Amino acid sequence: MPTNTSQKKYTYLALGDSYTIGESVPSEKNFPHQVVALLQKEKITIDEPAIIAKTGWTTDELQEQLSRVRLAVPFDFVTLLIGVNNQYRGRSATEYAQQFEELLQQAIGYAGDKTNHVIVLSIPDWGVTPFAKDRDKNKIATEIDAFNAINEKIAKKYKVHYINITPFTREAATDKTLVADDGLHPSAKDYTRWAEKVKEVMMNEMK
Repeated sequence: MPTNTSQKKYTYLALGDSYTIGESVPSEKNFPHQVVALLQKEKITIDEPAIIAKTGWTTDELQEQLSRVRLAVPFDFVTLLIGVNNQYRGRSATEYAQQFEELLQQAIGYAGDKTNHVIVLSIPDWGVTPFAKDRDKNKIATEIDAFNAINEKIAKKYKVHYINITPFTREAATDKTLVADDGLHPSAKDYTRWAEKVKEVMMNEMK
C-alpha cells in the first residue's frame, strides 16, 4: 500500500538571493532543487521548487518583487534566506530586523500560516572566500553573526524552523571545494549539505 507521503503532491517555495538561486552552479545543483531531488529519492512526490530570488537582492528588493508577483498559495513548504547583501552594502541591522520580520510574516502566509512548514536559513559567511582575500574577514564575520542573531531571534519568535548553515560555509576557509568557480559563492557540494538539513526538517513535518 502507498504511504500518505507518496499519495500527496507537495509544493515548495524558496525565497532569497544568490544563495537560493545558486549563483555559479547549474540550477539543478542549487539547494532548493537538491532538496526536491533528495525528497524524490525518498519516493515523496513534490513539484519542482518555485524560486523567487536574484543575485544581489537585499531584503527590501525581495519585498518589492513579492509585491509584484501572484503566487499560487499556499505552498506546503517555504524557505527564506536573505540578508547578505544588506550586510555587504553596509545597511543597518535595525533596518534588516524590520524588513526580515515583514518577509518572514509573508513567508508564513505563503505556507498557509503553518509556521512549522517555514524554514529560515542563516546567512553564509562570504568573508572566508577567495573573493574577500583583501577585505577585513573579522569585520565581515562579526557583521554576519550580528545579522544571523537577528534572523534567528525573529525565527524563534514566530516558531519557524531555523537552520544554521553558516558553520558549513566557514569551512571554505580551508576547503576550496566548497566554493564555486567564481571564488565567492558556495559550490554544489556545500549546497548538498544545506539541502540535507532542509530535507530532514520537511520529512519530519510530513509525518
